[in-house]
Amino acid sequence: MWLVRPALPSDVNQILEIAGTVDSETARLSSTLPRQREALAEKIQHSQASLAGTTSGDSQPPRMLFVLEDTATGRIHGTAGIDARAGNGQPFYNYRRDALIHASHELGISSRVDVLYPSHGLTDHTLLCSFSITPELRNTDAFELLSRARILFMAGHRDWFTHRVAVEIQGVQLADGKVPFWDSLGRHFFNMDFDTADQHSGLLSKTFIAELMPPNPVYVTLLSESAQAALGQPHELTVSNLELLQREGFQAGCYLDIFDGGPVLEARTDALHTLVISQPKTLHGAIESEVESAGENGGDLCLIAAGEGAGFRCTLAKAAGTLEGTLKVPVKVWEVLEKTAGDEVRVAPC
Repeated sequence: MWLVRPALPSDVNQILEIAGTVDSETARLSSTLPRQREALAEKIQHSQASLAGTTSGDSQPPRMLFVLEDTATGRIHGTAGIDARAGNGQPFYNYRRDALIHASHELGISSRVDVLYPSHGLTDHTLLCSFSITPELRNTDAFELLSRARILFMAGHRDWFTHRVAVEIQGVQLADGKVPFWDSLGRHFFNMDFDTADQHSGLLSKTFIAELMPPNPVYVTLLSESAQAALGQPHELTVSNLELLQREGFQAGCYLDIFDGGPVLEARTDALHTLVISQPKTLHGAIESEVESAGENGGDLCLIAAGEGAGFRCTLAKAAGTLEGTLKVPVKVWEVLEKTAGDEVRVAPC
């Protein structure tokens, strides 16, 4: 079975493999996942403190990191995170895309020019982040479980999060590693390549951007043609994730990633599809056999989450309702969720 649970210190080696200790496809798509052992260990430690409710308020808002585990092997195949407040106590920078109208009444000429404004308008929104999964699991049920489990966590801990949620989607990056938007703009102000700048952002914060980037608006027409074409476009390997988030209710707004020009999606937290359709249920009885689980009495495939804080667990399994409004699941689901009859769970249909 697949299980989403909070990351533990003992997971650090396997997460490092997923994050990519060398240049890799997976590494490029998980820029907020540290590739250094010490930084990753600190991220996991902060996640554990957040789940225990022991972080220090506004200076260190809660940040959660979850992993996708194959319970049969104990292997980790993915990660997904939530920052309760984007920026984590610092400004969270993006570009806001807008337009200016230049006109000459004398000549009877007017033109619309797209402009990028440095902005931290998304600061303190809840942020979905650190999503990565091993390539063979893209476009599978496990992929959907890993992404949607975070929203079930938010549903069960609603007061931890804000009324708006955002997620940055990795932008266009070419096969040779070049990033058109960064190469046309950012590299002129930073003495570092794209990967280094992006990792600084994930390890530290985006405040160094304010110190090095010009505060002036950027006229889009002054960028290279390839950079202009890349604005608001996702990396080809993130399309599945983008489509899943769109089904949740996320939409691209006026904000762009400040490094690669990728789209930034936004949604109202209480309107997220998984949150809206999820329901609390009480476990009652069990589907005891694999035959019954596969048959008509086995119910429908659902995401089933249980536990609070560090005890959170989420899996994918057949579940059947009862006349009393309770829920029957296979015994192995009880074991994976570490729950039993009479315990509360939260269920969302697939």
